[in-house]
Amino acid sequence: MAGEVAITVVGNIVADPELRNTNSGIPFVNLRVAATPRTFNRNTSTWEDGETVWISCTAWRDLADNVARSLTKGTRVIVTGRLKPAQAYQANTGEARASIELDIEEIGPSLRYATAVITRKSRDGQGAIDSNPWNNAPATGSTPAATGDNWATPGAEGGFATGDSTPF
Repeated sequence: MAGEVAITVVGNIVADPELRNTNSGIPFVNLRVAATPRTFNRNTSTWEDGETVWISCTAWRDLADNVARSLTKGTRVIVTGRLKPAQAYQANTGEARASIELDIEEIGPSLRYATAVITRKSRDGQGAIDSNPWNNAPATGSTPAATGDNWATPGAEGGFATGDSTPF
């Protein structure tokens, strides 16, 4: 939408995401991401951590379900979303603070220090899509002639219903 501030944050998930529902049944998940900048100090030849930024993030509907099933505490993630206006509050220690909140548009694991296995969901959200999206693997023990797929192995013996060889 026009006028909204979109940002991308790279950081670690602070606690396991927990899937919950609104009173009207809409699933959502809240999670916090901690992003700590690191800089190299040339005088001491060491890396130094900056001040950690804590971001409260919210995912809705199918995205919330996918987050709850896929991501855990400590996972380094890349989060893109719409920044909400900061809300001021007072900490238990009495100091004034402001919270940073983000409505998640996209989120995924960072592959810089880890690997991931992707399982696509079907369009209707019921289960995973077969890893073979074109379903072109022949059934076990079947021949192309038996399945009616003459193009699966053209030129193979019995590849055509009439038993002929490839016509070209």
